[in-house]
Amino acid sequence: MFQTIKTAYKKDPALRKGITFLEVFLYQGVHAIWLHRIAHFFYNFRIPFIPRLISQISRFLTGIEIHPGAKIGKRFFIDHGSGIIIGETSEIGDDVMMYQGVTLGGHGWWADKKGQKRHPTIGNNVTLGVGSKILGPIKIGDNSKIGAGAIVIDDVPPNSTVVAELGKYIIKEGKKVTRKDIEKVEVPKEEWFELKRKVLLMEENHKNDIKNL
Repeated sequence: MFQTIKTAYKKDPALRKGITFLEVFLYQGVHAIWLHRIAHFFYNFRIPFIPRLISQISRFLTGIEIHPGAKIGKRFFIDHGSGIIIGETSEIGDDVMMYQGVTLGGHGWWADKKGQKRHPTIGNNVTLGVGSKILGPIKIGDNSKIGAGAIVIDDVPPNSTVVAELGKYIIKEGKKVTRKDIEKVEVPKEEWFELKRKVLLMEENHKNDIKNL
């Protein structure tokens, strides 16, 4: 449990030294991880009902749904966390960072069979961006990043970055946009380079955090 608090402090810039550090005890992501560790402990002993009860209490309190059967590694951190779903056969490696709205799901009851691996395997040091959906028994390789809103249904090799398309106009200022204009992505060069600089800075800070653990 102490490791979860330490990880939250390292990965969340909103947590600062001093009395404000106590805010970590209010984080729903921290609560969800703690409760999952307890539920998973009972699940491994094949104790019925209790693990699921704990996970449902956790969902009610935090808005984060983690099946007690999910395997989660060390130094896992959930930032914000609302709307996260982690399925039963999901496996999460060490040093994984997850933002709100992420789903580690299956293909659906019509495709998945009981007793089989139905959910993703997430490697070590992976970042899962806001609202990303990782579906099926696929693997996300170590040191990879899945961008906000991305839908992933195939394996992702290590050291990769997957992003979703930027939003596009279909109506602009009350007028329909032609298909030719829809295909254009309007990103001013100055904003693009500033965004790229911020992403590189976040990656560098993340690497430093991992080295300091």
